[in-house]
Amino acid sequence: MSNTLTRRVLAVVGRDRRPSDRRPPDGAAILGAMPVPVVLLDAENRFRFVNHAAEQFLGISAPQLAQMSLFDLLPGDNPIFRLIDQVRQSDVTVSDHDLTLESPRINKPGITVQGSPMPEEEGSVLLVLQDASAARTLDRQLAFRGAARSVTGMAAILAHEVKNPLSGIRGAAQLLEASVDEPDRELAVLIRDEADRIRDLVDRMEIFSEKPIVRGAVNIHRVLEHVRKLAQSGFASHIRFTEVYDPSLPPVWGNRDQLVQVVLNLVKNAAEAMVGPGISHPEIILSTGFQHGVRIAVPGSTKRVDLPLMVSVRDNGPGIPDDLRPHLFDPFISTKPTGSGLGLALVAKIVGDHGGLIEVESRPGRTEFRLHLPVLQDEESDPSV
Repeated sequence: MSNTLTRRVLAVVGRDRRPSDRRPPDGAAILGAMPVPVVLLDAENRFRFVNHAAEQFLGISAPQLAQMSLFDLLPGDNPIFRLIDQVRQSDVTVSDHDLTLESPRINKPGITVQGSPMPEEEGSVLLVLQDASAARTLDRQLAFRGAARSVTGMAAILAHEVKNPLSGIRGAAQLLEASVDEPDRELAVLIRDEADRIRDLVDRMEIFSEKPIVRGAVNIHRVLEHVRKLAQSGFASHIRFTEVYDPSLPPVWGNRDQLVQVVLNLVKNAAEAMVGPGISHPEIILSTGFQHGVRIAVPGSTKRVDLPLMVSVRDNGPGIPDDLRPHLFDPFISTKPTGSGLGLALVAKIVGDHGGLIEVESRPGRTEFRLHLPVLQDEESDPSV
């Protein structure tokens, strides 16, 4: 990076006002320390500089990127190239929002890109890339919690207003079943079975109740292994499982049974999505990793936690329809003809109760649910679960 460029960066951040006896840091060091991805392209869109955040964002190291151009990562018709051209032609900063950077090597939806000209470096463009997905995920998570609370209120009403008369209807159907002829007995059985189905639905909704969760140190890999064994011995016996775990992860600060319920629901949905023609090698990939996440408040507390532990459930099914994706975690929304639409709503509620986040990316051949969960802190000394 040239001295002129260094002075320009220092002036922007106000470093030129530091005391003269203190040497200002190098401009590249400042850009390198920024927490957002920063990329400098030359006039041919070759990578001249990337900071550490950009390496993580693109999934490619700086030495590799130094041998590449942006055309090696993205097709020429991607909107980011129009933005870059506009920056060069107008010589002003240009921003664009909700861009999708997609190719066989990268898939980053919902990206905000800001491009700035570098007058001292003719044709060069400085790009700042910001992934707004975390903020949108947090907004959706708050909406999921509100939707879950509405289900909680509905469940309380149904439990009081429906379950009691429902028991009377079922009892009457049983009495009729024992005292009528065979044709009418079938109708009595139908009434009893439907009453049971309604009762089961109300029971499922009652699990949305606002009860405090009992937390402890949970080994997330034991949770995943337990779910895998349940799935392979039953509904997912025809599916190949691949496990990609980080064995160095600390325990999750959560409730083991509820986390089992979360992962089991996600695995069951993935397995059911891969039933039918066109999927010759169904596969579910369970993975874990340590990633720096956002800080959010724990529900019902002033405490704020980091969410560095990531759990992923990925399948190679047909993907989620575009029209359902924004409402995927809403109650009573289901892609299955016989589904109640409460499974993913419950997943979102449990993850929210843990102070975590859930996000999903889906396209044909790849659907991935990612959970971001808090880890056990030093002051939380509960025994391992």
